[in-house]
Amino acid sequence: MKKILIIDDEEKLRSLMARIIGLENFEVFQAGDCKSGLKKLEQNPIDIVLCDVKLPDGNGVELTQKIKEKYPNVEVILLTAYGNIPDGVQAIKNGAFDYIVKGDDNNKIIPLLHRAIEKSALTKRVAQLEARLENKFSFDGIIGNSKMLRQAIELAKKVAVTDTTVLLTGETGTGKEVFAQAIHQSGMRKNKNFVAINCSAFSHDLLESEMFGHIAGAFTGANKDKKGLFEEAHNGTIFLDEIGEMPLDLQAKLLRVLENGEFIKVGESKVTKVNVRVIAATNRNLLKEIENGHFRQDLFYRLSVFQIQLPALKDRPSDIEQLALNFLQFFSIRSNKKIKSISDDCLQLLKRHTWPGNIRELKNIIERSVILETEATLTSSSLPLELQQLQDETRNDATTILSAFSLAAAEKIHIQKVLNHTNGNKTETARLLNIALTTLYRKLEEYRIS
Repeated sequence: MKKILIIDDEEKLRSLMARIIGLENFEVFQAGDCKSGLKKLEQNPIDIVLCDVKLPDGNGVELTQKIKEKYPNVEVILLTAYGNIPDGVQAIKNGAFDYIVKGDDNNKIIPLLHRAIEKSALTKRVAQLEARLENKFSFDGIIGNSKMLRQAIELAKKVAVTDTTVLLTGETGTGKEVFAQAIHQSGMRKNKNFVAINCSAFSHDLLESEMFGHIAGAFTGANKDKKGLFEEAHNGTIFLDEIGEMPLDLQAKLLRVLENGEFIKVGESKVTKVNVRVIAATNRNLLKEIENGHFRQDLFYRLSVFQIQLPALKDRPSDIEQLALNFLQFFSIRSNKKIKSISDDCLQLLKRHTWPGNIRELKNIIERSVILETEATLTSSSLPLELQQLQDETRNDATTILSAFSLAAAEKIHIQKVLNHTNGNKTETARLLNIALTTLYRKLEEYRIS
């Protein structure tokens, strides 16, 4: 039941309004002045305030500002016996939902309350989503308590409050973009754009255009001017993933941005200036890349002002259970399943795996397993065959070793189950199985699966 607070020093009018509003299934609270009204707000989760403009100890227009500062999700509707334009304008500026005249607009109050309730609910929902988003991209959203991970987080927290360039290193799938988001979210630029680009995902020319932009006519197909990501990230943060894949001539252009905050768009002659924080990431050994002539030494030293090494998942096995349970909860909800736990034998197999794909691989495996699982507990039978075989490797009894035929039969059943889940969508099936589409077609033909 939504809660309405009426603040008015006219007791009879206040009581009448309370009775009328109460009939609309609202819970109504009453106060006769500013002081008692604020007290009611402290004591109760009020949704809407109906407030008179002239009160014994203050002015409703000024009270609106106080209420909105302390309770931003509460909507305020001001009532006055003698409306005037300056008061109405100031009330709206102070955050009032509406400003109406008593008596003339009594028939408007109930519809107005419902509209204010809708806005209040929407405001609260947005605040909740923002809080969840902020938590997701904050250091609190990074899962794990292993010593190596905690050390990396502490370093990231220290550099986040500065404007220093950061280089994140580590294997693919260790969460470098998650760390970059957390550093941005905890820094002085958190209210500005965070822009990410994977430097290995584009050809040379396209990468230059994506990063720095181009003008119309710069090349075939460039029909209009385009902002680059550095320009989009102005006053914010740009995350350059897989920086080790960047061509040498673009490295020189990046170095100029880092040193002077300026670059030239493709096809243009004038300089564009930006103010951005750069966070870069790589899974390569950049010192070896320098030795091999694939990476500029001056750029490396400019990027690695503050370097953070992210641990591989195999180096933090104590975090696997917590990560797996987090992914289990997420995919169970998304798949509309009620899988609440992971069996002990399943956990043991997860901890025994070496995780060459790190956290990303674990996430994909849990997603596939949730799809296949039919019980309330995730079991080892839902894991991919390569993980199930880890159990067999620890047994000495030769009879427990799967024959070539049984492996093929199990693989055929596994593929068929995933194919059924995707309603025959072979592209999605290949993604969930983590194999190439061509490999899936070969296996479908081999096992005569239609």
